[in-house]
Amino acid sequence: MDTFPSDGTGGAGTGSGGNVRTFGIEEELLLVDPGSGDAVPMAGALLDLYVRPFESSAGPVLTAEFQQEMIEVVTPPHSTMAALEADIVAGRAIAHQAGEDVGVRVAALGTSPLPCDPHPVKLRRFAAMAEEYGLTAREQLTCGCHIHVAIESPEEGVAVLDRIRNWLPVLTALSANSPFWHGEDTGYASYRSQVWNRWPSAGPLEILGTPDAYYQLVHDMVATGVAMDEGMVYFDARLSRHYPTVEVRLADVCLRPENTVLLAGIARGLVETAAREWRDGVEPVPVPTALLRLAGWKASRWGLRGELLDPVTSRPGPALAVVNSLLNFIRPALEDSGDLQRVEELTDNLLHVGTGAIRQLEVMHRTGDLEDVVEDAANCTVGVAAGGG
Repeated sequence: MDTFPSDGTGGAGTGSGGNVRTFGIEEELLLVDPGSGDAVPMAGALLDLYVRPFESSAGPVLTAEFQQEMIEVVTPPHSTMAALEADIVAGRAIAHQAGEDVGVRVAALGTSPLPCDPHPVKLRRFAAMAEEYGLTAREQLTCGCHIHVAIESPEEGVAVLDRIRNWLPVLTALSANSPFWHGEDTGYASYRSQVWNRWPSAGPLEILGTPDAYYQLVHDMVATGVAMDEGMVYFDARLSRHYPTVEVRLADVCLRPENTVLLAGIARGLVETAAREWRDGVEPVPVPTALLRLAGWKASRWGLRGELLDPVTSRPGPALAVVNSLLNFIRPALEDSGDLQRVEELTDNLLHVGTGAIRQLEVMHRTGDLEDVVEDAANCTVGVAAGGG
């Protein structure tokens, strides 16, 4: 089974080819009422007025997602963090302007802090999903960040998946931005992760070794009928179905654009480091999938405010130490791509200021009003407010 594309045009990336791998971002944004802060089903109206660039490579574009209360911003592929950051900021600005045109705001929130009864986009596939998966689909209003990093081949891609799997929960902790659900403090830094993992096909992968094993697993999952199609194979990281990339899918959308850039820089460093290990004959760290689920849960629960599981030993350690281990692991790749200084600066800022979850909780503690949490998040999304995660 060979579904690997021949080119990387569009929002995902191109083959690594040159000195560095290209990378791109897909960010999901919540649509909220400017007055009440409620999530509102205005994606159709927004996208009807939005004028998409003639060439998708000309800049970021807006697309629909599963629920009408959200949209997705997709960047073209870039070679540098600076260029990617410019398009992330530009994409959010385009979404902000398009939202204003229909009387809504966009907010980079992993979940809606206020109660919401979402409305699926009126497509046959989404209606079938709502019918098949019941409450899991009906409540699935979550906003994530998907990072595409270019790979040379399916063989390299699966080798990368095998070698980054144990590090991915750290990205959940770094991106945590969803502490509220249906008007309540959940106690989780990333409750979106808990909601997302209700899907039966979501979660970490086992070590597979070859593209044949990967594609056979995908085939078998669809053959069970539990996953409706290949698009519903929601691994934490997977081979993209449309582009020659590894797609890292488990992060919350970040409140601030610079933290999206940080995640992208780390993800590219992980992919490059893993590919180098594969070429050098270094075997993947054999962490059982069951322990990866526990690592993901702990990252979801605490974010950067508690302990995380060490990606190599699966033993608890301070979040700062685990983040530093990640950066040390990918340091040579970051140096070679010219990303090291920027990644270190952004990491230091995130560790000092805190994640989006921390900011949301601080606003709630200060004001006692979830409407203020949403308003502050909408401001942060487009750089109006200073500070925050």
